[in-house]
Amino acid sequence: MGDLQKIRLEVTNAFKLSGFMIRREASTFLAEQFLALSANDKYNIIDKITNHLLQKGLSQPVLEKEDIEVAYRECFSLGLEETETVFNVIDAFEVPQFHYDNERKRFFKSNVSSKSLYPKPKWKSQFLIDKYTIVWQRTVRNNLFSQQSLPGSEEEKKFQLRKVETLLSCSSKIEDVIVLGLLTQLTEGKYYLEDPTGSVLLDISQTRYHSGLFTESSFVLAEGYFEDQTLHVMGLVLPPAESRDNSLPYFGNANTFGGPSKILLKNSAKLRKIERENEDGMIIFLSDVWLDDVKVMSKLRVLLEGYNAYPPIAIVCMGDFLSTPYSFEQSVAFKTALNNLTDMICTYPNLRDKSKFIFVPGRGDPASPNILPRPALPNCITKDVKDKLGDSVIFTTNPCRIQYCTQEIVVFRQDLVMKMCRNSVHFPEAGDIPDHLSKTLLSQCTLSPLSLGVQPVYWEHSDALSLYPIPDLVVIGDHFQPYTRSYQNCQIINPGSFPKTEFSFKGYVPATKTVEDSQIPKDDG
Repeated sequence: MGDLQKIRLEVTNAFKLSGFMIRREASTFLAEQFLALSANDKYNIIDKITNHLLQKGLSQPVLEKEDIEVAYRECFSLGLEETETVFNVIDAFEVPQFHYDNERKRFFKSNVSSKSLYPKPKWKSQFLIDKYTIVWQRTVRNNLFSQQSLPGSEEEKKFQLRKVETLLSCSSKIEDVIVLGLLTQLTEGKYYLEDPTGSVLLDISQTRYHSGLFTESSFVLAEGYFEDQTLHVMGLVLPPAESRDNSLPYFGNANTFGGPSKILLKNSAKLRKIERENEDGMIIFLSDVWLDDVKVMSKLRVLLEGYNAYPPIAIVCMGDFLSTPYSFEQSVAFKTALNNLTDMICTYPNLRDKSKFIFVPGRGDPASPNILPRPALPNCITKDVKDKLGDSVIFTTNPCRIQYCTQEIVVFRQDLVMKMCRNSVHFPEAGDIPDHLSKTLLSQCTLSPLSLGVQPVYWEHSDALSLYPIPDLVVIGDHFQPYTRSYQNCQIINPGSFPKTEFSFKGYVPATKTVEDSQIPKDDG
């Protein structure tokens, strides 16, 4: 017992040096594991556990036995853990929510037991404040605005971000002003810049717009001078996006993407090995899969037959699933069309058993209002399909998230190009629209940088639309022509409308992070 007591004391002191206070039961558990180990091995393991706990960003320094047991298992487990899923589809209503702690300068997971579709009115402003906080903390860290510099290094020109209240408190003219805020119309025809401290009238008559799509309710950096209680904007630019590698240290080791795992699967060596070994593994994306169209069903049969010999990881079908807007009269027809597709899949047993079939609803599909995130297709329509295909079929929300090994994929069915361009304050005079869209989405950290009047959102579930930290792949099912773009090591793709682009679709190979443009061949003759 003397040896155990001595080791327990050593464990307690070692954890104190790392800023932790460890409970007696927890130190006893570790001491029991260390009885047969040498002093060198013992301290190596303690270092590994403390580093792991520091990365997790615990909310308090007191360690219970459960914390130590989990950390020990995560550091030294062999094989895949239960929560280390190879493939997982994450419902939009199960996406984790994080809040930023200004004092500790890092994000922590919110302990919200349940969320409501119709929360208290305070959430309307709160979700906008949360979005502002994310963009603000990311922007002030950027090299252009960071006030920190190394001794002896050459001084680069730094810009100072101001709050709106700073401007409103001044009666004299202020030159070289840069303000981060929400672009909004508080009165008809007049634009304002708003942040949590107040709002200021904008004069955009002489504004030069940089690249991107500037919509109402998007966050912008306004550069100009302040005079007569008006900010005269000389330049309008999107806040700089932040790479995933720069964002993750502020989340610790927490799972920011969603799923059963408590820790981020991005760093799992076991999953990375599986991912690399599956060199031919592919995820297929199709949009506007009209199940009531004879030609579409014919082309789907060709697609299934082509992939039967080498089944893909998953086939993601995005709505709308009917060629005409859904109505009560079409409920039977829709159910029949889904069953016909199911029967078709069942004729290819290799594909049915080895691939996942994922269905993401579009705006015209039953049976939800035009509010994001959109629930999955109702069970009364999909029950027969689930009974026949079992675990091979997944009916999920719009948007949804897909985790394959270490890859993080966001799927969204929305005609974004049309909505963004139609609601832009200024249409770009040069450049490619998909380039502008890609930069805007990652700059705004959201799939929908539009006003609530244009695209309503469930306030308490707005995290489901988040693109922060940046994922590996963003798939947008849009009526716009197909495209593939890359920005900040994130690929943004649009497979295009399946029936309107001569039956084209996209394939993504996770092992190499490559996107393949594909198309069903035309009929002979």
